[in-house]
Amino acid sequence: MSDLGMTRRGFLGTSALAGTALTIIPRSVLAAPGRPGANDRINHAIIGVGGMGNAHIGYVLKDPQAKLVAVCDVRKSRRDAAVQRAGADCHAYLDFREMLDRESIDVVHVVTPPHWHALQNIAALNAGCDVWAEKPMTRTIAEGTHVADAVRRNGRVFRLNTWFRLYGSFYGLGTTVAPLKKLVQSGVLGWPLTVRVSALTGFSWKASMWTGKLGLPPEPVPADIDYDRWLGPAPWKPYTTHRTSGSFRGYWDYDGGGLADMGQHYLDPVQYILDKDDTSPVEIEATAPWPQHPDVVGLWGQVYMKYADGCKIILESCEWGARETAGKPFIEGPNGKVFQNFRTEPANLAQLVKELPEPAPQVSDFNVSVRTRRKFGLNELNGNRSNILVHLANCAIRSGRKLHFDPVALRFVNDPEANRLVEQPMRAPWRIG
Repeated sequence: MSDLGMTRRGFLGTSALAGTALTIIPRSVLAAPGRPGANDRINHAIIGVGGMGNAHIGYVLKDPQAKLVAVCDVRKSRRDAAVQRAGADCHAYLDFREMLDRESIDVVHVVTPPHWHALQNIAALNAGCDVWAEKPMTRTIAEGTHVADAVRRNGRVFRLNTWFRLYGSFYGLGTTVAPLKKLVQSGVLGWPLTVRVSALTGFSWKASMWTGKLGLPPEPVPADIDYDRWLGPAPWKPYTTHRTSGSFRGYWDYDGGGLADMGQHYLDPVQYILDKDDTSPVEIEATAPWPQHPDVVGLWGQVYMKYADGCKIILESCEWGARETAGKPFIEGPNGKVFQNFRTEPANLAQLVKELPEPAPQVSDFNVSVRTRRKFGLNELNGNRSNILVHLANCAIRSGRKLHFDPVALRFVNDPEANRLVEQPMRAPWRIG
């Protein structure tokens, strides 16, 4: 048993398992700041083992420092398949709370639909576990703040599963993020900057792919799925396959369409390049067919986001409306431009970047974070800010008007209707706090 595992017993208690309370409450008394010893394998558990969950199983199984001790899913077939893949030492659970109570776990992977992310992240953190979470970080702006608070309160480490600020070619841009960061921090491009994230600059937003469907007839609930547990905090709706398969991304109850699916992959590196890890845009405006449906995610054209210092981010779906990013650079300042494949204006910028100092180092190995307690490069703080970018864009699309945002209070200014999207109620008895 690793050192951390001793802190996790009694997380639920018999009354919670009996269903008398489903509230996620602070349990920081259980979260001792222990960590696996230098020679200990790190015990992992995964909540959600379909789709991306299978990728997370692969992450763990190929890591010689890791051991997969438990999996949890509301579908029996997925639980069975995961155990068969991982081996008999891996235990399967229907209820993530029971898993947290019974197993000695160092790291919990939360790989469920986003309407579950906040509750399950917080439950794992309160149980004394570190967390490796899928994007988007949460389904709403306020939920992200609750998760960040739980990380701080429990003294845990947190990783959000996107990595382009750390390494890897940044999608269709044809370069890593580091050269862009170097140019920006050198000041050679000038200030303020405009960044365009569009299919025409190398990024597909999958807007049509992740729209929902109207008028679907109810279907019988398959025996393989516990549908009430799948819904959890989401409003009750009749079961349909389209709402509960990978296409759940097309419904506001569970996710936020292509923007939420790809948003943190695309926008977190932009936030990093612009040095905006501690703030958010103050003006957000969108073009889209209005009104947007209250249940089903629809199409959109552009989203314009402006920071207090004048920097702008422009998102364009290229699937509805005009295509104003055609021929435009990915990043542009008063003194220079950078296009796909690191073509620059002026041309000497590409050579200049080789002479510039490297960005400050970041922890890119989560095992290092778990063993040393150093923050992972993409963590609960900067990850929450890029999570906010995603939701600001969707709030503007849904509202149909320019929004003004307070990046300190994390609320829209004088806009009660928009603020109802910031912190949405959960289906009883689920709640945070």
